[in-house]
Amino acid sequence: MASGVSIEVLDLRHFAAPLLRPLLEAEGDLWRRRLHWDYRTSAKLLMQYLDSHMLPGYVAMEAGQVTGYAFCVYEESKAVIGDVFALSGRQIDPVSGLSSNSEDRLFESEAQPARETEETLLKHLFETLQNSPHVDRIESQLLLHPSDSHASCFRRAGFEMYRRLFMVQQLSGVWNMPRPVLPPDLDLRAWRDDDMNAAGRLIANAYGGHPDSLINNQYRSATGSLRFLHNIVRYSGCGTFSPQVSHVVCERASRELVALVLGSRVSTQSGHITQLCVRPGYRRKGLARLLLSIAATCFFRQGVTEISLTVTEANVNAIDLYRQEGYECVHTFDAAVWERCSS
Repeated sequence: MASGVSIEVLDLRHFAAPLLRPLLEAEGDLWRRRLHWDYRTSAKLLMQYLDSHMLPGYVAMEAGQVTGYAFCVYEESKAVIGDVFALSGRQIDPVSGLSSNSEDRLFESEAQPARETEETLLKHLFETLQNSPHVDRIESQLLLHPSDSHASCFRRAGFEMYRRLFMVQQLSGVWNMPRPVLPPDLDLRAWRDDDMNAAGRLIANAYGGHPDSLINNQYRSATGSLRFLHNIVRYSGCGTFSPQVSHVVCERASRELVALVLGSRVSTQSGHITQLCVRPGYRRKGLARLLLSIAATCFFRQGVTEISLTVTEANVNAIDLYRQEGYECVHTFDAAVWERCSS
């Protein structure tokens, strides 16, 4: 490494949660300041997996301290790189977690991670996964890392890159629930627990040929979309799911869903739109705009002061809508996809 300090890369499954706690606390601080997300729930879940010693990944050791980690999860023949994060050894104290002056350094530098260490960890993951015969596809969306942070590393390993936008709408003043103006054959209602299967069918239908189906292949089938929904609704994969915010539009006769918005709380001040989609035959009728407005009103009533969402840069129509609704891009990040070439 350019710093002249050597690192040792070891199997993540050999490390219990307490050894990574200082690193996770530093990462949580960056999530809070950069994206206004509370990382504690995710860190707690991650530590449970670490204590099971079954989470695939790698740890970087520098001068006897854990200074970085990266992990992945397997979904049948696909692997998803869940996270990579590192700090220099000087920023971590084995007792307090952060050195006496590192908190100032974190604040001043926006907690820039040790990029070379992160890329070393990523290269080890790439080598492991790309040489695993049962892995045909690798996906990664490193939301915390600004776009281009590791793009060259991914590209050298054969990944396709897709830029994504993290957009935020500020909530202030008075928000009143909009009066729904719907075609006579449609109904609007709040999300219900038994909507999961219908929502999975809707998402697969809505994302057919969509840029996001290139990034996340779960969107390509109702079964995959249902796994995605379970992650965000049942397992807090993206904050704490809020059924009060989430709404659906359905056909009055068949009761089949034609549009939905799902929302989660990611901190006391911030809400996040985890999913917004409309069936192709019902687009250009104002349903997405209506659902965004309803979600904003419900979030506002919960005391939320800002709402975020993510969108792929190629989805220009959606970006135009979000900007019209008051969203601004405050951060960009990369999605990466690798697929094994069939021969």
